[in-house]
Amino acid sequence: MAEKRTTYKIQDVGGIGEVKIADEVVTIIAALAATEVEGVASMGGNITNELVSKLGMKNLSKGVKVTVLEGVVTVDLTLNIDFGKNILDVSRKVQDKVKTSIENMTGLEVADVNIRIAGVDMENEKGK
Repeated sequence: MAEKRTTYKIQDVGGIGEVKIADEVVTIIAALAATEVEGVASMGGNITNELVSKLGMKNLSKGVKVTVLEGVVTVDLTLNIDFGKNILDVSRKVQDKVKTSIENMTGLEVADVNIRIAGVDMENEKGK
């Protein structure tokens, strides 16, 4: 059975054609932006950026839900945070990074970036 893909029309290029973005692309942008922020251990119990190339982009999108209504994006992220990091500071940085990345890359407006902290990663603490 074929997987249904949603696309969002973002531009009609002066009669030449239109530009559409798959929902999965917006999801991947959000996930990559979030995991680039210092203090984010992983996406919702998932992998980090180093493993993306080995396991593929689809695995990174776990823990991310993107909703687009009339060109306005709402993002819901589930994150694991590194132990010892300030959750509010990391969350604020993730919200800013995700919003900026999606808007700059797609031209879509981001209304909300909601974050759920699923866990704390003790991995970095063990090495001390």
